[in-house]
Parts: sequence; C-alpha cells; structure tokens
Amino acid sequence: MNFIISANTDVGIQKSTNQDSLTVMALNTPQGRMVFCALCDGMGGLKKGEVASASVVHAFHSWAIQELPGLCNVPLQDAIIRGRWEAIITRQNRTVSAYGARQGVRLGTTAVVMLLTQNRYYVLNVGDSRAYELTNQIRQLTNDQTFVSREVAMGRMTPQQAELDSRRNVLLQCVGASDEVHPEFLASDIHPNATYMLCSDGFRHEITAQEIYELLQPAALLDEGTMQQNAVQLIERNKQRQERDNISVVLVRTF
Repeated sequence: MNFIISANTDVGIQKSTNQDSLTVMALNTPQGRMVFCALCDGMGGLKKGEVASASVVHAFHSWAIQELPGLCNVPLQDAIIRGRWEAIITRQNRTVSAYGARQGVRLGTTAVVMLLTQNRYYVLNVGDSRAYELTNQIRQLTNDQTFVSREVAMGRMTPQQAELDSRRNVLLQCVGASDEVHPEFLASDIHPNATYMLCSDGFRHEITAQEIYELLQPAALLDEGTMQQNAVQLIERNKQRQERDNISVVLVRTF
C-alpha cells in the first residue's frame, strides 16, 4: 500500500485566529509504510481554543513518533491502539482543563485521529470533526457527538432539520471541557484506491457531500499537486458561501 497525503487549514473570513490544529505524516515502520494524522478544532474564551487543539495534536504526534514504531515490532492489535489513544485523551482532558482553570477560561477541543497501516485503519473521535472514506461513494465513518446528532438518532429531528438548527454546533463532549471523555473508536480493513479524509466542521457546512466527492474521489486525486489544488478549491468555495469558522482538511489517498 502506498499513500499520498496533504493538509490544509484556513482561518476563514471572520475569525482573527485559527483555532484548528492538525498533523499528517508518513512513517516507515517494521510493518511497512503507514500514515498517521490528527485534526482538532479548538474553542474557548480569550482566543485560547488554539492552545487546546495544539496540545492534543502534539500529544498524538508525539505518540506516533515515539511509541508507534515500538508497537510495530509485533502485529498491531486493535485493543492496544484503542487503549493507548484513550489514555492520551484522558490525560489531555485533564491537562487542558487544568490549563483553563489557571487562566480563568473554559476551553476545549474536538479530536479526530486516524492511523492507516498496510491493511487496517484506526479512528478515534471526540466531538464533531469527522473522518470520511471515499471509494465508489462517500461514507462518513465517525458519528458526531452533538446535540442535534443525538436528536436525529432518537427520532426527534430529521437530518434536514439538524442541518438548519441553531444548536447544530452544541457538543455533547469535548477534550478539556467535559468531566469525562468517552471517545468513539473504529477499526476496519483499509481499501486500496480510496481517499480518507479528516475535516473540521467548518469544511463541510457550506458544501455538499456530492461536491466533496466530485473533487476528492480517488479518480480525481492522481498526484499530490491535484490533491492540494482540489482541497484549496473546496476551502475557497466554503469561504465564498460565507462559512464563518476556521476550515481544515487532511487527505490520504491509497494506492
């Protein structure tokens, strides 16, 4: 399995700071080439959301550099990855919360993390940043941990109502602002000739799934330059449609 990767983030048209943080890297391991990526969308008073998001991204980046190669000396196990990642989230929840208490502000961050190996992918999710898989269709892998998502699941709101509801950005939990955080964890077989995408909610509010698929489907991303160009095109389309949030996307194309 080979990969091409890209990452883009934009402050958007309204905010003065970018509270999104991200990382993506290709790694050579004893089990072959892998890609690790993480994307966090921070929020908080006194423009401290970027501190929360950067802290979580840094913690996962450090794990990928320092711990993952050692784990690859034996076959990776889903339960091991899940345990290590949940431990990072628990520590970061305490760290970010304590920092906010010292600063006198309430802050937190979403987190979506993905590891792609030669045969499996692993995803962790807290909040409403998302992971997608694009093959011959576009498929959302993660479930939003939001008020409106819960209402849809309970049958009290339609997906169309949820998209227009003023509470669509109300999170049920986030790292640093929840007493306890219970991440969603996914693991499944990886597909060759697929695009895997992480994005903040600012990337997806003003464009449709069909627009995303048209520009980011595997057939449209044959090289890194095209991948970068198409991602920027979608970011600019969001801004033209008056998306007010920061806008971030990470892409991984498998071959």
